[in-house]
Amino acid sequence: WDETHFGKMGSYYINRTFFFDVHPPLGKMLIGLAGYLSGYDGTFPFQKPGDRYEQHNYVGMRGVRLCRLFCAFLGSCLVPFAYLTVLELSKSLPAALLTAFILIFDTGCITLSQYILLDPILMFFLMAAVLSMVKCNSCADRPFSASWWFWLSLTGVNLAGAMGVKFVGLFVVLLVGLNTIYDLWDLLGNLSLSLVMFGKHLLARILCLIVLPLALYTAVFAVHFTVLNKSGPGDGFFSSAFQSQLIGNNLHNVSIPE
Repeated sequence: WDETHFGKMGSYYINRTFFFDVHPPLGKMLIGLAGYLSGYDGTFPFQKPGDRYEQHNYVGMRGVRLCRLFCAFLGSCLVPFAYLTVLELSKSLPAALLTAFILIFDTGCITLSQYILLDPILMFFLMAAVLSMVKCNSCADRPFSASWWFWLSLTGVNLAGAMGVKFVGLFVVLLVGLNTIYDLWDLLGNLSLSLVMFGKHLLARILCLIVLPLALYTAVFAVHFTVLNKSGPGDGFFSSAFQSQLIGNNLHNVSIPE
């Protein structure tokens, strides 16, 4: 059922048809982009679960053949992410390998990754955010180095990605936030660190973990409203003034008093 739901939304993006959904737009935009790049024309109706795809090129979105495209590829990335995260935390190769093998042979992970769903996209950004956070923590002995800035910024990018797919991504924001508070508290208690240097640490985290994710999250919605410029099933959820901007809507280009 969910594949029917989100596959249809991918088609909406390809056809630039406006719709409304409870989830943020990033995951569905990526599904639509993957379908578009792989040759899918957005014409499959996705009316009910179990419909045959027949001649429609769904491989790019679903990824069940060839190179395990998109959703399957993102799902496969969870294995190295988990391996690297556990290896960084435990410094134990057997523990990291065990974690990777558990995910490789997990039926639920394999099943979720082979359909047109938001879950593999969400899990990709969640685990990438945790990996980036752990890598940034490992650079604590060389703050403001190139690697430190890279992992800190990448953490912010992945936080925006997680929030942009589903609001449940806020839980990884909470995790990173608690880790950052602990880190800053530890720095504040370091008597060898000047207040000026502590202020630089604080400013760096505000820029990379608050400003950057919010800017990217807002940019996702800007792209969403720019792409979906044609009238569709989501028109009625918005004001008449907004509907007048949608091509094909009855109110298109109508002058509406404020």
